Amino acid sequence: MKTRYASASRPVDDGIVRVSRQTKGRAGKGVTLVHGLALDAAALSALGKQLKISCGSGGTVKDGVIEVQGDHCERVIEILRARGFVVKRAGG
Repeated sequence: MKTRYASASRPVDDGIVRVSRQTKGRAGKGVTLVHGLALDAAALSALGKQLKISCGSGGTVKDGVIEVQGDHCERVIEILRARGFVVKRAGG
């Protein structure tokens, strides 16, 4: 039986990493989200750890999305571009 929701497999992406800021559902506290990384779970976790250390902040990796606490969009974009990713700022 098929479900409408995404399974544990990764969706096909366009190779562009998107960085955005979100406060919805977080009691007004902002987080920086990194979507679209075509990495396996171990590499994604390692990159998430490096981003959190570089920003001096906490965070997590959930469902293929890296979350870094606080508004660190510009810093995260710089780090990802230095690692060779094609990065776009998503959202407003």
